[in-house]
Amino acid sequence: MWDYSEKMMDYFRNPRNMGKVENPDGEATVGSLACGDALQFTFKLDENKRIKEAKFQTFGCASAIASSSALTEMVIGKTLEEASKITNQQIADFLGGLPPQKMHCSVMGREALEAAIENYRTGQKTDRNLEEKMLCTCYSVSENEVRRVITENSLTTVEEVTNFTKAGGGCGKCKTKIEAILREINGR
Repeated sequence: MWDYSEKMMDYFRNPRNMGKVENPDGEATVGSLACGDALQFTFKLDENKRIKEAKFQTFGCASAIASSSALTEMVIGKTLEEASKITNQQIADFLGGLPPQKMHCSVMGREALEAAIENYRTGQKTDRNLEEKMLCTCYSVSENEVRRVITENSLTTVEEVTNFTKAGGGCGKCKTKIEAILREINGR
């Protein structure tokens, strides 16, 4: 059994802002049903270009539901610039922490927000940048995402990268590349 905070359990049992914003200004879907986690994030702006409504739909575990719910509350009232600075660690901290093996749920939330903002700015409706080089094909995790998560969260082991992204948690073929990226970023 995972060690969850009371706040995390509350956001799982009583999710805020579930559903889909009608006529959203920004929307994106990230994750994969094949790996067990998928998240759709939508938002609407007010006349001052602040997020006035944010909603989510997710297929995932308790941590995915709670992280997505927390994210919606964290972005409401913020400008897109302010919202884009929210990190996965801030989402986890908002919930009173997440078990290391569930940090990928907060990363998925941040990815969805980032993609929805990008889609708003470009007028696109794409779910993910398909031109990115995939590092982990089992879980569709890009090399750029692995690099960003390592840097933002000061990760030092393949196990930590797997906990944050799921990369390396399937067939394991990408573990050597993850180790190389860790050495490169951490100077070892």
